[in-house]
Amino acid sequence: MSERQKANAVLASLVRGDFSELADRFAQAGFTVHLPEPGILHIHAAPESVPRRRLLLSVGIHGDETAPIEITAQLLAQLAADPQGLRVDLLLVVGNLAAIEQGKRYLEADLNRQFEPDHLPAADSAEARRADAIMRATRQFFSSPEGQRWHLDLHTAIRSSFYPSFAIVPVQVEGAARQQLLDWLAAAGTGAAVLSPNSSGTYSAYTAINFNAVSCTAELGRVAQLGENDLAPFAAAQAALLALLTGSSIVPGTPPLLFAVAQELVKRSEGFKLAFAGNVGNFTAMPQGALIAQDGAQDHRVAAVTEYVLFPNAGVAIGQRAALMVVRCT
Repeated sequence: MSERQKANAVLASLVRGDFSELADRFAQAGFTVHLPEPGILHIHAAPESVPRRRLLLSVGIHGDETAPIEITAQLLAQLAADPQGLRVDLLLVVGNLAAIEQGKRYLEADLNRQFEPDHLPAADSAEARRADAIMRATRQFFSSPEGQRWHLDLHTAIRSSFYPSFAIVPVQVEGAARQQLLDWLAAAGTGAAVLSPNSSGTYSAYTAINFNAVSCTAELGRVAQLGENDLAPFAAAQAALLALLTGSSIVPGTPPLLFAVAQELVKRSEGFKLAFAGNVGNFTAMPQGALIAQDGAQDHRVAAVTEYVLFPNAGVAIGQRAALMVVRCT
């Protein structure tokens, strides 16, 4: 079987959430392997004198964001051929399996808003139940105090962006840990990193807040259909991921520009509407005083000299974030 065929076979298993063959490969190589839920694979080695890093790698939290799934399939195929090359304890999570199967972002509710205890306003959704399953596996994986905890939640963006690859970093990731993450993001070709103070129910915020994980939501490019991704622009990210998985040195890159959240616009009514075209790109600059959105009688305007819009989406549910406005860090 060629390398491409092996990667395609692993890709098919990721999409199905069936990791039994991969689990067997690593078990035969002496690893302890758990399959706590469909689409969740936990691989860890016997204890060492120097504890291994615990790496949580999540993909497919949004079902239409497929390039990270394809990249991960290639990396797993490579590691399955040489299991001893895996130098971290790994938890792999393929998020919204049902949405991936249907090629949709989600079925009932945004899974990346469900990593909070009450899941409101979507407590009865399939995504809320899936988030509960993922959080159980995550708690188990991070239960040991040994080893540095990392979480990379890999996504692709719906819209174009001034920085094609960027990351959202919870502010709880601080000091030397933040610098390590920024160094890795630089190696992965990330153009910008936004320090975010609010959870918004995202998976990376959940792991940073609850487990002190070095975590981020990494937006690696644009949405595309499964099997139709041009993976060439993801080469730096793929190489940086392989280095992390194998304990190799990363190739230094240009540090990402740092941004901080200036405003988080939460949709309060069905009357919410953006003051600009719905397809405006991420990191579009807006001048001080410019109208961003209207929500009933409330106007949202740019407060700083220049703010940059991120993730604008008037179609979210009431109570959810409809846009972020960010500013450059000095």
